[in-house]
Amino acid sequence: MSRSTISTFKLFETFPDAESARLYFESKLWPDGVKCPDCKSGERIAVRKGGFYRCNACRLDFTVRTGTIMERSHIPLHKWLYAMYLLMTARKGISSMQLAKEIGIRQSSAWFLLQRIRGACGTPVEPLKGIVEADETFIGGKENNKHMYRRIKDGVSEKVAVIGMRERGGNVIAKVLASKGGLAIRAAVQANVQPGTRLMADENPSYQALTKQSYTVDAVTHSTGEYVRGDIHTNSIESVWAVLKRGLHGVYHHASKKHIGRYVDEFTFRLNDGNVSRHTFERLDSLTNAITGKQITYKELTA
Repeated sequence: MSRSTISTFKLFETFPDAESARLYFESKLWPDGVKCPDCKSGERIAVRKGGFYRCNACRLDFTVRTGTIMERSHIPLHKWLYAMYLLMTARKGISSMQLAKEIGIRQSSAWFLLQRIRGACGTPVEPLKGIVEADETFIGGKENNKHMYRRIKDGVSEKVAVIGMRERGGNVIAKVLASKGGLAIRAAVQANVQPGTRLMADENPSYQALTKQSYTVDAVTHSTGEYVRGDIHTNSIESVWAVLKRGLHGVYHHASKKHIGRYVDEFTFRLNDGNVSRHTFERLDSLTNAITGKQITYKELTA
């Protein structure tokens, strides 16, 4: 096993119960001492039993869950921590059915838990620079495998368009496109890639139009069988699509249009902050630091 990766046994040994997990979350979310999630004060905090606190300044009773994706959850904290570990270390993700078996909860609870963790994965990334590969993909399965009513009708496909941008030696940014036109592609690039960057793309004319916005665009022509020309290629971003689609098809089997953005965020977060070159605890710290202020209810998810 890699020295940067800890085993499941080691994780259980480090966090054997809910109390040890609570102390971990408190140390990461409140590194300078307990602070009220409402008024942000840490001066008049009264300690209660069982991890409860009261802010005497604003009269709020709270725990480390308050204001995070774990708020109002009855799942023990060490199970939350184990679920975060599994999501972060499984290259292609973990299904709600498998997670339910791993931590002993209902499948619906595991699905809700995973969706909340994916919500934390949508952490903004600094704009990309240097040499950036850009490409788009379409998620939704093969037409021949769909029911007739879901297949292309009048030239319109139900597939979801996703654009990905990968800085060579740096981070990945992937976003669901509101439309499949060139305007949406150019807007996504301009929002996430610094002007003056050298772009690597395919022959899609939407990228060529970005030369008017101070980007340098080098393209390979896939339609003629050209995939590499010197240092010009999109192999790195296409490898992201390979992992994403294998995870969606092989692990999750299906992701609805409503939730596909969260799945994309999960895979990109795992490639960035969850990079296997970082120690497992560092990766867990990154995910823990992202759980504040991203609460979502089951009703909102299923509406």
